[in-house]
Amino acid sequence: MVVFWILLALVLLVLLISYLCFRIAFYAGRKEVRPEFDIPEGEIYEPFREKMVGWMKQTRALPREDMAITSFDGLKLTGRYYEFAPGAPIELMFHGYRGNADRDLCGGVQRCFALGHSALVVDQRTSGGSDGHVISFGINEHRDCHSWLAFMQQRFGPDAKIILCGISMGAATVMMAAGKELPENVIGVLADCGYTSAKDIIKKVIRCDMKLPPNLSYPFVKLGARLWGGFDLDETSPIEGAARCKVPVIFFHGENDDFVPCDMSREMYEACSCTKRLVTIPGAGHGLSYPVAPKRYLEELRDFFS
Repeated sequence: MVVFWILLALVLLVLLISYLCFRIAFYAGRKEVRPEFDIPEGEIYEPFREKMVGWMKQTRALPREDMAITSFDGLKLTGRYYEFAPGAPIELMFHGYRGNADRDLCGGVQRCFALGHSALVVDQRTSGGSDGHVISFGINEHRDCHSWLAFMQQRFGPDAKIILCGISMGAATVMMAAGKELPENVIGVLADCGYTSAKDIIKKVIRCDMKLPPNLSYPFVKLGARLWGGFDLDETSPIEGAARCKVPVIFFHGENDDFVPCDMSREMYEACSCTKRLVTIPGAGHGLSYPVAPKRYLEELRDFFS
């Protein structure tokens, strides 16, 4: 009888720890009221605050078409379409973990227009106007990407040229999506500061930021995702997507990124067997490659997609 109660206590402890891990890593509760100009916290973003606020103002002032789809699991997902010109290539753009399109992609529309591209900027599940309470590090989100692609085939036609574009978790999302069969009119992928796998980035955060043993802690995180989030963290990964991808991929990464190490993009670049390019930006922190070096960023994209 004593053994039974000990085992029961251990099971309950495992369940409790896994639930706490789920709440910390994956759960997004009631959407917070954000500042009008929600610049990320941290000293690395301060030099670019004025520039990012300007991009937000410019984007909000542009004509747009609001769009919405239903995800594979019944969530309403929203996006905003900014047209550069009829028939222009369209970038389907995804923001990062616990971010939002208005902030993470605030310079994205201007960059698209500078290249002669239109932009469909989407709110990832749990963010902006989209439904949901679970962030899955790209596992469910890459399925959403394919749902958006199916919508775009109907809305813009099968001849519209599409580029998948993402930053941070958004980059992971598009790389996982690119590892599966894509419509023929998807002409390439832009992945900015993405991670190799959910497991790799979570273990890095556990080790470096939380100062806990990653090999001991990660199984509880994975169990929490499975039990309380309903998804498998190891189902697929961006680096697996890179290995299977059949369309050209350009990777960007800041060399001073202390959140997602630059080496993760180097690893994905090496894994790619398709046409590829890796561009690392000296002095750029996480998500700041374009603000730090906009001229080079545009030149690399023009040359790559030409």
